[in-house]
Amino acid sequence: METRSGTTLRTLSRALGLSHTTVSMALRGIGRVSPATIARVRLAARQAGYRCNPLAAILMSELRRSRTGVFRGVLAAVDVVEPERRDPHGSFHAQLTEGARARAVELGFILETFVVDRTRLTVSRLDSILKSRGIRGVVVLPSWNPPDWSGLDWSHYAGVYADYVIERPSLHCVCCNHYRSMRAVLAQLFARGYRRPGLYLETRRDERTQNRFSSAFRTFQETQPGVEPVPMLLVPQHSKKDFLAWFRRHRPDVVLSHFTDLIDWMEDCGVRVPETGGFVSLNWLYRTRPCAGLDHQPKETGTRAVELLIAQLQRDERGVPKWATTTTVPARLVEGPTIRKAKTGRKPRA
Repeated sequence: METRSGTTLRTLSRALGLSHTTVSMALRGIGRVSPATIARVRLAARQAGYRCNPLAAILMSELRRSRTGVFRGVLAAVDVVEPERRDPHGSFHAQLTEGARARAVELGFILETFVVDRTRLTVSRLDSILKSRGIRGVVVLPSWNPPDWSGLDWSHYAGVYADYVIERPSLHCVCCNHYRSMRAVLAQLFARGYRRPGLYLETRRDERTQNRFSSAFRTFQETQPGVEPVPMLLVPQHSKKDFLAWFRRHRPDVVLSHFTDLIDWMEDCGVRVPETGGFVSLNWLYRTRPCAGLDHQPKETGTRAVELLIAQLQRDERGVPKWATTTTVPARLVEGPTIRKAKTGRKPRA
């Protein structure tokens, strides 16, 4: 692999008095090469203007795979135990990991899951395990609290966070597009005749997505002609008393929320769902009864996270990115018995 300076891997090896294999492993950070040798090789490569051609590296990797029929690339999906999460590794994480694992296999990798727990597996211990096994790609699974994975030595890893913003460290993110999803579902509800949509949210759920649900809801009310504005109900904790007082006062004709027990509370107020009032779950995966809702497509999020991670590995990009990006996946509306059916004919534009 030759650069514009004319330096190749073999000329670099001869100049350093090292084998071609040692220089190659030092540049890629794999194998049993001492830190001193790695530093020496990389310094010489920089001074000589040598830069690995990622396309050539991919081609050689594919050639080796075709000869041996075995691929040993392993990726890590890392999660953390949080006492606040009642379902710390539930359906969303399971589906996200399933999508990531399936796509990893298609691209020639294996995905393994590691769960950090203060009493069993610490971050420092995980770091040692990943290094000893030569794992260079890490998918960080969503956490309820602001995640802190700065304890990993990121100079050895490429990473992707499968949720909104992570600052310790600042990694590339792949997550649901909550803003676009809210706007889209409100447009579909409007097309079905709903004119007084109401939003009921716990403040912490809204804050962890940077208020995207509430922002999209407010914007829709302000810009969509024909909508009768209903004040949002943002509460610190799920409360029947607060909901009933709000619902009886403002009488929204459809309610969007994470909590399906609201359907019973609406019926307690004399509403017949879906004849005289509707309900949409903001996370259909966690419904406790049949209803319409938003599918955040966790499998698709996992798929995109792995694709972004492997692309970094193929470009030999490791460490905290200089400029972290965010890739979003819009949710889709799942039909259910709690809203009116869509009218046949032309679909509304979201």
